[in-house]
Amino acid sequence: IAAVTSDIGIQAAKTGMLASSEIITTIAETWRTEGLAGTVPLVVDPVCASMHGDPLLHPSALDALRTELFPLATLVTPNLDEVRLLVGVEVVDTASQRDAARALHALGPRWALVKGGHLRSSSASPDVLFDGTEFHEFAAPRVDTGDDHGAGDTLAAATACALAHGYSVPQAVEFGKAWVTECIRAAYPLGHGHGPVNALFRLSV
Repeated sequence: IAAVTSDIGIQAAKTGMLASSEIITTIAETWRTEGLAGTVPLVVDPVCASMHGDPLLHPSALDALRTELFPLATLVTPNLDEVRLLVGVEVVDTASQRDAARALHALGPRWALVKGGHLRSSSASPDVLFDGTEFHEFAAPRVDTGDDHGAGDTLAAATACALAHGYSVPQAVEFGKAWVTECIRAAYPLGHGHGPVNALFRLSV
């Protein structure tokens, strides 16, 4: 982080899978000491549950996410299983999705996005964005595919790219949502199990 900050510069950043509390704390400390806190958009994708809902992180790492990294985040982007682990809210509909967004925002990020891709009761894929005052809702048609591995990571990365280009947070989330929807539409099977989303969908023929 220090090398990139001093040599290339950073317009936005995204975190993904952070395996331990030590790693999370080190990132948070470096973000502050490099003068990036509050000046460079930071998207925190709290990868702490598998696509089957199983926990991936030790409880101490979950605590570090909540107390060290979330307060530095411009935006946090958990899926529903990660929401349950982080704030204990079981999302089953739009009302509980909003409750979860409030609980996440209370941990310190400027914006909280509760993704609804795993909300199978909905015919759409509804996401709820909250800044402590106002809700924004984004929906996209649910794509019938078993090849959606990496959708959450791709959404967070696309949103971070839009923030780097100067988009507002709602505009960036809207861009990321549209981008990942096309990535899912263009997904293909690869090996056994879930295939990946296709971030090269613009090259598809």
